[in-house]
Amino acid sequence: MIYLPTYHEVLMIFSFSDITTISLTLFAIIDVVGALPLIITIKNKQQHLDSGKATLAAGALMILFLIVGDKLLNIIGVDLPSFAVAGSIVIFILGLEMILGIDIFRQDPNDSNGSIIPIAFPIIAGSGTLTTIISMKAVYEFQNILIAILLNLVLVYAVLKSTTFLERILGKAGLGLIRKFFGVILISIAVKIFKSNFL
Repeated sequence: MIYLPTYHEVLMIFSFSDITTISLTLFAIIDVVGALPLIITIKNKQQHLDSGKATLAAGALMILFLIVGDKLLNIIGVDLPSFAVAGSIVIFILGLEMILGIDIFRQDPNDSNGSIIPIAFPIIAGSGTLTTIISMKAVYEFQNILIAILLNLVLVYAVLKSTTFLERILGKAGLGLIRKFFGVILISIAVKIFKSNFL
């Protein structure tokens, strides 16, 4: 007879509040909506954007870092709390970038090497995203981070498939507002990770 976990047992395995927090954080850091102008530029140069290939490549990289990222840290002699503090600083800077409109971690729009590079990496699964995934392992459970990554991949795929439509609907003002809103969220999450691992 196959055993099916009860509702309460499922709740103990998965934290929906944590999944929501992690999902919003990753969505803000990936910033696929804010990166739409760059994605559209690359798409127009290539005359084609393989949304599925870009999403799968980015997802594989994020999940790889979720699974073995801490082991890579052990090899170079860095503990997870220290990396989490460093990651929180990166997330904080990303938040400032989004609020102030400065440009630090973005790819050169003249680089048009395909759907995987630069769209999958580093636009979707960039240094900020990968750093955040490893840093969150010091605060959240593995399964909650994994679910949040998968949810974000669905959103990323939907956005990549709808670039033209979203550009027309949101406009430059709408894209700018979204970036500033999620910039504030990023700074808040950065402070939380910093406090959890340093103070």
